[in-house]
Amino acid sequence: MKVVILAGGLGTRLSEETGEKPKPMVLINDRPILWHLMNIFSGQGLNDFVIALGYRGDVIENWLTELHENVEDKHVASGTILTNKRESNWNVETLRTGLETQTGGRIRQCMEHFQDQRIIVTYGDGLANISINQLLHFHESHGRFATVTAVRPPARFGHLGLDGNVVTSFDEKNQADAGWINGGFFVLEPQVVNYIFNDLEPFEVGALPRLVADHQLMAFYHSDFWQPMDTLRDKNVLTEYAKETPPPWLKID
Repeated sequence: MKVVILAGGLGTRLSEETGEKPKPMVLINDRPILWHLMNIFSGQGLNDFVIALGYRGDVIENWLTELHENVEDKHVASGTILTNKRESNWNVETLRTGLETQTGGRIRQCMEHFQDQRIIVTYGDGLANISINQLLHFHESHGRFATVTAVRPPARFGHLGLDGNVVTSFDEKNQADAGWINGGFFVLEPQVVNYIFNDLEPFEVGALPRLVADHQLMAFYHSDFWQPMDTLRDKNVLTEYAKETPPPWLKID
């Protein structure tokens, strides 16, 4: 099964890091977050990747070339990139989907490139210890066209308890109080391509509401680790997590 990673956005909210490279190439403990993300899948036996490129896609392509060249044994077959270390089982294909293309368009182009295939799709800037087997089992159980992973947003600010002007408590907001949000890690059947109307349409405001209207979108609940990288603060948080052995996104039940 193909794992499509959306890696073409401008990353404007992380402009301190994305002036010369796309957000998936921002380093987390000396490795691009893209590398960490791919390890989540490869550690669970999914090694066929499609990276949907846009802004500074050349940086990702160059990194993949270096990843291939910097190992002792080299092997290239049928346009895939294989290495002999941690990435030894990776089959990676890049698809240039356009600078102005939105998430819906990038997904559409990948689905048209691999016609009549179920795919997994995720964003190139977030990490989670999601069990892919459980996600796929849930998706197959309901028979709809699409599954989205629902997650709790991480606490970002200290929560103030107030009585007038008096602060009565100060703590991190509990994730359980924040509701559920789109965490990426989609499973999409081939029919989903018909819900994406053009390349300039974000998946989140175009296809997803249409799928909802047709009762074709289901949610897989993931209440364990999930952390996006939207800001420099997020990047620093992930860097600290990456120092753990293993990091939390690889602690998968």
